Amino acid sequence: MLPIIALAILPALILIYFTYQQDKLQREPVGNLVKAFFYGGLSVFVSLMISVPLMQMGFFSAQIHTLKDAAATAFFGAAIPEESAKLFLLWLFLRKCRDFDERMDGIVYAVCVGMGFAAFENIEYLFASGSDWVTVGLGRSLTAIPGHFGFAVIMGYYFSLNHFDRYRAPGAWWKMWLYPVLGHGLYDWVAMSQEVSPELSGAIAIAILLGCFWLLKWSRSHMQKHLIADSYDTITTIDEQ
Repeated sequence: MLPIIALAILPALILIYFTYQQDKLQREPVGNLVKAFFYGGLSVFVSLMISVPLMQMGFFSAQIHTLKDAAATAFFGAAIPEESAKLFLLWLFLRKCRDFDERMDGIVYAVCVGMGFAAFENIEYLFASGSDWVTVGLGRSLTAIPGHFGFAVIMGYYFSLNHFDRYRAPGAWWKMWLYPVLGHGLYDWVAMSQEVSPELSGAIAIAILLGCFWLLKWSRSHMQKHLIADSYDTITTIDEQ
């Protein structure tokens, strides 16, 4: 049991640590990171409260026979419920968080929430995979976990823009939800297409890996943007004093 849990959680913890190290100006209290991580775990159950009614209302089905079925399941069964739940829990955590005082903080806490979701979801997948848990765990550490990481950085980036630069970035309030949903839905649609066209599974796997690599690159560049803006604000404040 412990090796399965360790393999499920370790990739998420590594990405949280990576993000924490990028926050070079004023790092967040470790206790806050732990709390946000468990908020992310709670978002797994919140997402089910959205996806189950959507399935009962016929927005998607557990059976995938066509690319249209894959798209419906990807968006209504995964992307919309999961990203909505993560955004709600992120907002719930940050609404009274006194340490949320820099743009980079939004990314840090969004990553903690996103990785909390990914870790708890990963535990479920690995326990359900039986004797193949090592293969499934390694595969998800290269695809699903980096995917959730990228979606979390996108969410945190625009969450901070909406909080600190609302008048210069008026569309950030909807981008912090829409862009993660679009990225997540497209990712899952590509992945679920394997059930429709198994002969393309190799090409689909390569496309997913390339997409995750691009997400990681995008994430790092946008972390740098917030760090530069935070540094400028710090210098300006010192000069004014």
